[in-house]
Amino acid sequence: MNRSEQLFQEAQKFIPGGVNSPVRAFRGVGGTPRFIEKGKGPFIWDVEGNRYIDFVMSWGPLILGHSDSEVVKAISDQAKKGTSFGAPTEKEIELATLIHSAFPSVEKVRLVSSGTEAVMSVIRLARGVTGRKKILKCDGCYHGHADSLLIKAGSGGATFGIPNSAGVPEELTQLTISIPFNDVGILEQTLKKFGTEIACFILEPVPANMGVVLPKPDYLTKVRQLTKKYGVILIFDEVITGFRLAFGGAQELYGIKADLTCLGKIVGGGLPIGAFGGRSIFMDELAPEGKVYQAGTLSGNPIATSAGIATLKRLKNKKVYAELRKKMDYLCAPLESEIKKRGLPLTLNRIGSCFTIFFTKGPVTDFASANRSDTKKYAKYFHALLSKCVYTAPSQFETNFISTAHPISHLKNVRKVILAILNVL
Repeated sequence: MNRSEQLFQEAQKFIPGGVNSPVRAFRGVGGTPRFIEKGKGPFIWDVEGNRYIDFVMSWGPLILGHSDSEVVKAISDQAKKGTSFGAPTEKEIELATLIHSAFPSVEKVRLVSSGTEAVMSVIRLARGVTGRKKILKCDGCYHGHADSLLIKAGSGGATFGIPNSAGVPEELTQLTISIPFNDVGILEQTLKKFGTEIACFILEPVPANMGVVLPKPDYLTKVRQLTKKYGVILIFDEVITGFRLAFGGAQELYGIKADLTCLGKIVGGGLPIGAFGGRSIFMDELAPEGKVYQAGTLSGNPIATSAGIATLKRLKNKKVYAELRKKMDYLCAPLESEIKKRGLPLTLNRIGSCFTIFFTKGPVTDFASANRSDTKKYAKYFHALLSKCVYTAPSQFETNFISTAHPISHLKNVRKVILAILNVL
């Protein structure tokens, strides 16, 4: 028994499932999770000393790689001054200003401690502003584990939610409507029927929690038009896409302005943080100015804001995104060519520095088509990569990430390994 197996057994005595977030348990691929000791650049090392090239990157926030020297220095410098004050700091203003410079639609921003907290708060705000109870989301779009969003849709049309987790009252989820992503027709039908009852439409503009799924041409434009028409607040959950696809996230890339926006991941430079913001007319409804209450003792934590400031300052240089796209092309373009040439039952979806290989013949455009993936084959693929010291997402329905720290030379080797594995699966 190796050290990771020993630690996993020990963890299960005191931690439910042995992990503090379910996907880490490797249930989607089988086997024992690797316990990680350290990370540097594009690499992580497990407790046995094995080095892996990492494409999980802490599920997205490490766009500059592990233990980036400037980010680490910012954390260390602040830690020496204090870790938490429960009082305003100048760095909260600096981070808020950087966020606004990236997202002009975010006229004001409130910092919180996680993406889930940002989503929970922004939905309360939307309900408080509109006086409406229902919310609209898309099948397969994950917005954290708040009760109102843990639902799955039935087949066909707009369907009221069924709890996707024990402990979530069905009565509560009846206020959530879930529809297919990329389907303008069903969206319009839903808004015609329930528009006066719906406070907000929340969606990942580029879903990343069913694997990477790209919006169809003009889908987001139609979403913006229809939500305006029916007086429904449009919320973009850019916890993953924010600062990943471009400095201004999906809103910059697609030229769409949401009413409210949720952010996280990169905003904390690898430390726990979240944020939500948008038009002043809505944000001014938050306490202490308005009637919608939201609070958090660790909101605007000085260490997290320090890491976020160091990261976002680097990302203001647009050359960073050109470099990431170049690396993504280098890794994925030959894979796409081989998949097409050999007629393999695979679909590679990618955008910016995010990619997913689905084990299904494409296209993958929504949750239903993503669900056709052969998860058993994906598990074999995952473990074959792991045996070659390539660490990817331990679930078919997740996203892989490239960072500025991934060298082209290593991506070339990874590309060869992936092609060799795909040939024998």
